[in-house]
Amino acid sequence: MNRPINLTNALMLVVLLGTSTTLASAVGMLLMSGAVVAVYGVCFGALRSRLSDSDRMLASLLLAATLTSCANLLAQRWALQWQQSLGIYAGLIALQCVVLEYNGFFAQAFGLRLKFFGLSSGLLIALAGLRELFGQGHIGRGLPEHWQGLVLFDEGLHLFTLVPGAFIVLGLLLAARQAWTRSNALSKETHHP
Repeated sequence: MNRPINLTNALMLVVLLGTSTTLASAVGMLLMSGAVVAVYGVCFGALRSRLSDSDRMLASLLLAATLTSCANLLAQRWALQWQQSLGIYAGLIALQCVVLEYNGFFAQAFGLRLKFFGLSSGLLIALAGLRELFGQGHIGRGLPEHWQGLVLFDEGLHLFTLVPGAFIVLGLLLAARQAWTRSNALSKETHHP
């Protein structure tokens, strides 16, 4: 349980691909999931030591589902259009909380949790920005009402607004990361004759 959690065992691919169609949807999901995970961590932290291992799973699931349902109701009240288009993915936040609990996320130091949140948030925002740019030809058109977004192309490639396009962009991001880390590792090597 003391191993640091990383993006590979966080079970976030469905949420990542489903909510990254636009920058506005990604920011909304990021705010909602961040709030739910933070409140879950505080509430379950008070319960964790009082529960046996067998009761911990049920309590974790009930608390996560309750908090996610409350956040979903608030989203219906204040952001109905966003909730209707992406509300199906909001239910997965509860599952995310349970997975993070059993991967030891909440037992880690605050700095490691913040680093994980920053990495996952950065990936979601980068994927959403690239999908919106390549798929629709603009960035941020649905964010604030007084801002019309940054239009770069007349039309984008519709493929990138679909889930297969999300896999393509995610693959390109992973390849870029691999190339970046490999080039840094090669430049740090010293060659001795």
